[in-house]
Amino acid sequence: QVQLVESGGGLVQPGGSLRLSCASSGNIGSIGAMGWFRQAPGKQRDLVATITRIGTTNYVDSVKGRFTVSRDNARNSVYLQMNSLKPEDTAVYYCYARIIGRSTEYWGQGTQVTVSS
Repeated sequence: QVQLVESGGGLVQPGGSLRLSCASSGNIGSIGAMGWFRQAPGKQRDLVATITRIGTTNYVDSVKGRFTVSRDNARNSVYLQMNSLKPEDTAVYYCYARIIGRSTEYWGQGTQVTVSS
């Protein structure tokens, strides 16, 4: 069993910053791509950022220049540094990971990020 647990969410004012962390545990094996998705109430879950095992990153246009995704392969963890936060960033943020040799995608339980004055 593989578990992904997010942390670091909370309430922040516009222009503020948060750092999300995702720690993995269980029968992990070798983790491939990891990343972050987000979902606002009544909307679909959308990609925020992904990162390959060798560090190649991809971001949705709306967060480019503000968010930075990183990973620590030794810890099997992924992070999301979020700066210059906007109210439209408000959502539940989910950690995502794939494991080499497995077709199953793994998801965390989500952490709430609320950007409001």
